[in-house]
Amino acid sequence: MPEAVISARDLDLTFQTNDGPVHALKGVSLDIKKGDFVSFIGPSGCGKTTFLRCMADLEQPTGGSITVNGGSPSEARQARAYGYVFQAAGLYPWRTIGRNISLPLEIMGYSKDDQAARVARVLELVELSGFEKKFPWQLSGGMQQRASIARALAFDADILLMDEPFGALDEIVRDHLNEQLLQLWARTEKTIAFVTHSIPEAVYLSTKIVVMSPRPGRITDVIDSPLPKDRPLDIRESPEFLEVAHRVRDGLRAGHMDD
Repeated sequence: MPEAVISARDLDLTFQTNDGPVHALKGVSLDIKKGDFVSFIGPSGCGKTTFLRCMADLEQPTGGSITVNGGSPSEARQARAYGYVFQAAGLYPWRTIGRNISLPLEIMGYSKDDQAARVARVLELVELSGFEKKFPWQLSGGMQQRASIARALAFDADILLMDEPFGALDEIVRDHLNEQLLQLWARTEKTIAFVTHSIPEAVYLSTKIVVMSPRPGRITDVIDSPLPKDRPLDIRESPEFLEVAHRVRDGLRAGHMDD
């Protein structure tokens, strides 16, 4: 069994606000193994993104523990162990797609030749070769998100943290990007933690689905997917897929009833 790349034990996080404390996470324990594709699903405000931000050292837990690659999230951040893809593409409009992707490489001090080679490689991975001289406004929303994923892959981190990257896109584009992301995952063997509100997306993409309850965010179910790694879109009509989707829906319903 591969060892845990990300490990949380009894993780709590409480935000202090003017209206009193907000309990975002409570007693969250989870192991993510190397090469896993783990989706987090739950209602708005259940702590999915907060958990992802704890992994990325963007939020500090108030209880329990979390490790990334055996060390603290801060150490993982400093070691550039992960790439982060946000809900919005977050591309700078005055930089070309190539220069947006190369931005973290510039900050890290990579040579111009190395930057160019890495940009070309990740553009090919996300099927955007030939678009490096375009500006973000010249690309569709789906293409902008692919460029955002390319930027997160540019420095070749082993872990990819993705916070609802396709949530704002229409269903046809989303389906296409889901297929592309699975192909990308198969080629790169990254460990992926993925936040979504979509049951079909969570079931289609994941080796493991983590169902979370309304605030305070708790894990109500962890489902190991029985689906094969090679997944055409029409697998979503199979009995196995529908059975997992039903279990996810039951877990979400149970979380609400416990509230």
